[in-house]
Amino acid sequence: MEMDFLLKLGISAGLGLIIGLEREIKRKPVGLKTSLVISIVSCLLTIISIEAAYKFPGSDQVNIQMDPLRLPAQIVSGIGFLGAGVILRRGNDSISGLTTAALIWGAGGIGIAVGAGYYIEALTGVTLLLISVKFIPFLMSLIGPRQLREKEIRVKLKSHEKENVTTIISEIRKLKTGIKHLRIKDLENGDHSILLILIVNQKREVTEVYREISEIKGVSEIEIESIG
Repeated sequence: MEMDFLLKLGISAGLGLIIGLEREIKRKPVGLKTSLVISIVSCLLTIISIEAAYKFPGSDQVNIQMDPLRLPAQIVSGIGFLGAGVILRRGNDSISGLTTAALIWGAGGIGIAVGAGYYIEALTGVTLLLISVKFIPFLMSLIGPRQLREKEIRVKLKSHEKENVTTIISEIRKLKTGIKHLRIKDLENGDHSILLILIVNQKREVTEVYREISEIKGVSEIEIESIG
């Protein structure tokens, strides 16, 4: 029984390590250590929950009846709070951390599956998780619909002359980009701020877009950031 217990924890740690490495390689806020802790502890609590349910089967004096999966059900709810902590709304109104939050939930699920003795199912789950977050997006960027082969770039410009604003926007439209969002603001010093969310092909480098826009007549200052 002790070897079975150690085997489950070891397998859970190994599968959690795989998920954590994927996040660590991408420099995400939740990486190796967090995934390991979630997977191992989820497995441990599942084992305890199942063992405790059958440790006291009842007697003539006391009849204890427990749901062996009650504790794992609470694990899923608890991990939801942890996952919510990594979802961020950035200053450019974009949302980040959703994939990381989902993988936190997935690491907990893998730990529960291993703790319950479903080794093949857990291994299959990890394999499909990695395929989903690594290979399918890459495949879609090659052969998927056009929308999946595009990314968004946030561009903030400044122009000294109001007359140049229209010219700048017209020239940007000619650069094989789509304009998703446009905001123009007059500044106190007399300059004019232009905020754009551009849609470009995934293969286009941000530096290339920066160079092309910076060469447009009337652009006095430029700030550019890839957001998707």
